[in-house]
Amino acid sequence: MTNTLYGIKNCDTMKKARAWLDSHGVAYSFHDYKTEGIAKDKLKKWSDDVGWETLLNRAGTTFRKLPESDKEGLNERKALALMLAQPSMIKRPVLDRGGKLVVGFKPEVYAREVAVRKG
Repeated sequence: MTNTLYGIKNCDTMKKARAWLDSHGVAYSFHDYKTEGIAKDKLKKWSDDVGWETLLNRAGTTFRKLPESDKEGLNERKALALMLAQPSMIKRPVLDRGGKLVVGFKPEVYAREVAVRKG
């Protein structure tokens, strides 16, 4: 199974996720959507799979600094446009396990959802 970890290189949560994957022998490729961007169709598919509410990082500085008019009346179309314009508004990390997404990082969720190499 191919694992791709999407996020921003210097994010603390990303560092924790990468350390967890490395220490558990899980191979993955890394896609920094701050430098490489994210394709509109990929973001739309993620939204279809897990919901735009799950993907949108409302706790981050980038979102909190938005004008109130950008935060009002959020729907999928508006949220996707915001995330495409400023990928740091996408919750981190997004781990794509060959089509199955794990959004955010919690060690117990990774332990349950990610195939771990034994011995």
